[in-house]
Amino acid sequence: MKVALVQLTSTPDPQANLLACEAYVIEAVECGAKFILTPEVSNCIAASKTTLSDVLHFEQNDPFLARMRTLAETHEVSILIGSLGVKSEAVEGKFANRSFLIDQMGKVVAKYDKIHMFDVDISETESYRESATYERGTKAVLAKTDFGVVGLSVCYDVRFPHLYRTLAQAGAEILTVPAAFAQTTGQAHWHALLRARAIENGAYILAPAQTGLHYTKDGKERRTYGHSLVVSPWGEVLIDAGVEAGVAYFDIDLAEVSRARSRVASLTQSRVFEGPQ
Repeated sequence: MKVALVQLTSTPDPQANLLACEAYVIEAVECGAKFILTPEVSNCIAASKTTLSDVLHFEQNDPFLARMRTLAETHEVSILIGSLGVKSEAVEGKFANRSFLIDQMGKVVAKYDKIHMFDVDISETESYRESATYERGTKAVLAKTDFGVVGLSVCYDVRFPHLYRTLAQAGAEILTVPAAFAQTTGQAHWHALLRARAIENGAYILAPAQTGLHYTKDGKERRTYGHSLVVSPWGEVLIDAGVEAGVAYFDIDLAEVSRARSRVASLTQSRVFEGPQ
């Protein structure tokens, strides 16, 4: 099956981001892709909660989600919207960082709210507090599709290997890691983390990413690392999309999952142990 990773440079304007993403999805369809994946917060990357409040919607009214569902149904493809920023139904004034898996009939068959919030102090001048804006999820999500079993995650989740082990032991053959990875941490850790999650679980990693400069405000810039990746169940980087926006393609073969897991059967060899005293 041909998969397509869409690499975007989303801005604070959801309508412009939708038009850009739609063009890439149609390009992927014309190139024969059957499973198309977009990055984290495909619909909007903005500098303030005020902007997000002005431009984002609740899930049921979100035009980005509606359009991707229509495209999936029209072209009979599956689409993973890596995530959308949507207004939280649970907490007034906050948002959900929510991933959507859409089937060939345009139906949302799975959705996942990012569990681990990006609250870090990378340096004296670069810090992030995602939890101030987004309400974290609490449930791991697995989707059984006609092309394989998919485990959903988003970006910073990749630093928490127990999530991926739980998904893999529950049957996931494909692990999705859509991201808007910071440049500093991307250069240091992106490839290593994704390869590790693939190796540990004998699963394909599909990681569509945001890239480039998203906005400049008050002298500060928001940039992301790019390098959308496909990693094999044996840990090989099969596709690296570099830093330009666009679409990258790969033909996935789930027999490689069984082959990797038969060679190193670590998924079935976990042991219960006591912690240090």
